[in-house]
Amino acid sequence: MSSDVRGYVRELAERAREAQRAIAALEPQERRQLIEGMAAQLRQQGAAVLAANAGDMARAREAGLAPAQLDRLMLDAARLESMAVALEEVAAQPDPLGEVTRRDRRPNGIVIERQRVPLGLIAMIYEARPNVTADAAALCVKAGNAVVLRGGSEARASNAAIAACLHAALREHGLPEAAVSLVADASREHVLELLQLTGLVDLAIPRGGEGLIRFVAEHARVPVIKHYKGVCHLYVDAAADPVKALDLLVDGKASRPGVCNALETLLVHRDIVPVFMPLALEVLANRGVEVRGCARTRTWGDAVRPAEEADYAAEFLDLILAVRVVDSLAEALAHIQRYGSDHTEVIATEDAAASDAFIAGTRSSAVMVNASSRFNDGGQLGLGAEIGISTTRLHAYGPMGAESLTIERFVVRGDGQVRHPESMAG
Repeated sequence: MSSDVRGYVRELAERAREAQRAIAALEPQERRQLIEGMAAQLRQQGAAVLAANAGDMARAREAGLAPAQLDRLMLDAARLESMAVALEEVAAQPDPLGEVTRRDRRPNGIVIERQRVPLGLIAMIYEARPNVTADAAALCVKAGNAVVLRGGSEARASNAAIAACLHAALREHGLPEAAVSLVADASREHVLELLQLTGLVDLAIPRGGEGLIRFVAEHARVPVIKHYKGVCHLYVDAAADPVKALDLLVDGKASRPGVCNALETLLVHRDIVPVFMPLALEVLANRGVEVRGCARTRTWGDAVRPAEEADYAAEFLDLILAVRVVDSLAEALAHIQRYGSDHTEVIATEDAAASDAFIAGTRSSAVMVNASSRFNDGGQLGLGAEIGISTTRLHAYGPMGAESLTIERFVVRGDGQVRHPESMAG
């Protein structure tokens, strides 16, 4: 790695870390106004952002990017407005900094508090999703952090245009632009250097395909929050309402197949197969979904392709669904334990005992009972936006909002208490 690369990335991180102090020192209302200003700038400069994105999309099509990647890259007026609204929702949330989550008084009279403080400097490494530029900046600022953003080369112009909006808001409020820093060069060399900056970078969050996330996890010397893929299941229980289950299936698989909270596998209890399976196969065919099923599934439809072992572990990110008939809830849970990715699991059932057993038997970051897998999203779960979804069991699990970008420390309040009074003078 050249000294120029090392110097550029280190200087960027050092300036961002210095700027973080200014963000953390703001009053809650000032941070709110700053993020609202970012949303306003996105709207004011929306034409420039969409023009930059149109150029990125043209280059991506010429390069042969997959449909799922193109979908993540694309911005239009509606998506741009959703970005601005997400920032406003983040701004309106309670400020997490300084929150005392617990307070206890010990027998010796000292009072022990748990208090939320910023993590510090976040390195955000992502692909194809230009909305992450705005979401990550707003969430980091809300939690008193600075952020170094490294987007993918396919979204370079879009990310730069969005960053210009964020920088304009920072300038308006007399704050350093370095608090939201964008790595101009998307090469892997810059990522590698960023991941080595122990003492500067407090946390790295990769967001993208499995290849990117594994690259970050394998090369980082700083802590990493990650999820490799989303192999999400819908289990249709014997006591399911077939109409509800069909709605969950269609929304989970066909509404936007190229995202990590889309369904990839359908498990159907044998007792409801005669009612549910013909309806499911018909509705899937009508929406262009290719079904790969077990032997029992294939008896219900000539168009069903044989499922291979690898299909049940696959994140298709496409209109492809693996289907399996199971004999029991226990068998469904065993399948999920073997093939799942700890992302999102869904049960369709009218039996409260079955739903409780499903919740207890899965370890995913989100469990849905008669609700679509597509709700595993920061905005949908009330976070305003998300910086990513963690399936790493560290301080955060599931969609990460502003609160997940803080950490709790101990604050001890006393009145002169000492641990060893017998050793005191006099």
